[in-house]
Amino acid sequence: MASIILSGTERPTLQPITALRALLDGAATRAFTATTADEALAWQRDTRAALGQRIGFQEWPAVDPAPESIETVDRGDLIREKIVIRTSRHTQMPVYLIRRRDVRTPAPTVIAFHGHGYGVKDIVGLWEDGSERETPDGYHTDFALALARLGFVVAAPEISCFGERSTDFSHLDRPFGGPVPTTCAHTSTLAFHLGGSTVGLRVLDARRLVDYLVTRDDVDGDRIGAMGISGGGMQTFFSMCIDERIRAGVVSGYYCSHRFSIFGVFHCACNYIPGLAEFGDVHDLVGLIAPRPLFVEAGTHDEIFPVEGVRRSVQIGSKVYGVFGAPGYPQAEYFEGRHRIDGAGAYRFLREQLAGENHTGEETAPVRLA
Repeated sequence: MASIILSGTERPTLQPITALRALLDGAATRAFTATTADEALAWQRDTRAALGQRIGFQEWPAVDPAPESIETVDRGDLIREKIVIRTSRHTQMPVYLIRRRDVRTPAPTVIAFHGHGYGVKDIVGLWEDGSERETPDGYHTDFALALARLGFVVAAPEISCFGERSTDFSHLDRPFGGPVPTTCAHTSTLAFHLGGSTVGLRVLDARRLVDYLVTRDDVDGDRIGAMGISGGGMQTFFSMCIDERIRAGVVSGYYCSHRFSIFGVFHCACNYIPGLAEFGDVHDLVGLIAPRPLFVEAGTHDEIFPVEGVRRSVQIGSKVYGVFGAPGYPQAEYFEGRHRIDGAGAYRFLREQLAGENHTGEETAPVRLA
């Protein structure tokens, strides 16, 4: 007699994910529900502290950045300096500082966060082997250089788990082999084990970078923004949620409802935070950024952050901004393409918000928030 095979499609209760999905709505006890500005500010104050605890590691004490200059490279119109700063008692972080040769300082500054790939070199005009390149390549399109050419001082850090900050697994290189985990997955699972997340580690790094930037004579500490793509978009988003000193931001290829993105398709473990469901979705968390200006860009064929989920989250997020008395944000631009930096509207947005220049090139008053 033939065995009867049950289908998870015909009988969804066979799938464990069905029960987990049913729990999602009830889990969002800290979702944004404010209807007045006073309620919104109270929610923001309490939720920011709670999110810092949830992502983990934010209680680590500040340290002397002890900046160490590694090299300075003349790229003609640009100067690129590589430094290393300390971000905690046990961690250091390489950062590329890029500025146009003729820029007047102190200048508005943008922190440029790269996404998955071979690391920060991929946004500052370097190939994997460290050699220079003159033509933008890949989904990052050397956007740190593009920002510098607009007149910003650009700080491009090596995000935790990439490039020079990858975990050393050489002890696994033995005759009979053995699986070598990705640095992101390995770091994330250990962070989960300790009650935190890779997001928490990266946000801490960003906070320490801002601590350092505001001490520099060439940086206008009142005009610091951030821009990131993919995992760098995630770091921009959560860094702005926690650190109010970042005055404006661009999130490319990340701002998308979790139901469409990190719950809907495969993503790296570094995208996950244990217990984040308590805070709802990205359009709830954006209330921690409001009323600061935020710009979202998304490709219409982004395969890992589907545009339908982006549009939905932008629409709901705009209602959150409205409660704060800041209608019109998040601004959004949708371009024909896949998962990549576009930049057309994003660069203009950052110039308007940080450099005080509108689309005609005329000077306007830069953003100033209480």
